Amino acid sequence: MDEKKIILAARILSVVFTPFYLSFVGMLALFLFSNMSIYPLDGKLFIMILVYLFTILLPTLLIRFYQRYNGWAPFELGTKERRAVPYIISIGCYFICYNMMKRFYIPHFMCSILVASLFIQIVCAIINIRWKISTHTAAIGGVAGAIMAFANNFLFNPSLWLSVVMILAGMVGTSRMILRQHSLAQVVGGFLVGVVCAFIAVIFL
Repeated sequence: MDEKKIILAARILSVVFTPFYLSFVGMLALFLFSNMSIYPLDGKLFIMILVYLFTILLPTLLIRFYQRYNGWAPFELGTKERRAVPYIISIGCYFICYNMMKRFYIPHFMCSILVASLFIQIVCAIINIRWKISTHTAAIGGVAGAIMAFANNFLFNPSLWLSVVMILAGMVGTSRMILRQHSLAQVVGGFLVGVVCAFIAVIFL
């Protein structure tokens, strides 16, 4: 495989596994693979639309507006100094979504997925003040941490899902290094932050 194809594959992986999809994918997995599959269809659609609007669509649009307003290319937004505002935008959108879910009395264990995502972003934002960390691997690490926590809560064997997530984490982390967005330490650090934060959020918060 030539260099251009490798870089293209890395870019596609970075886009497909953007950090914003953590809550949406987590909620979708609950509705497909747990006893929440019996939840009424209209209720599932309402929750999925709510999560999509506030954790994917709105933060993406606002961050792109911020990027274009400053005249930056997408890769220029990846510098440590320029990541503060996108973090604030994302955290604000997630916080609004969480409060709306609580207002509509959505069960706590569903809200815990959003809490895990919010917790990960806050910790990454704090770390980013001194050291750039990979939010892509933090997100996939969050999936791993949430799976372990839900396995503990609902007593199922998470081995298969964790194996899939670990493979994906390796692919995503490698893509971020190929694109020269992060070092190995930043990729591994992000993954560990995601695992720990998600596990704590689902189990204790």
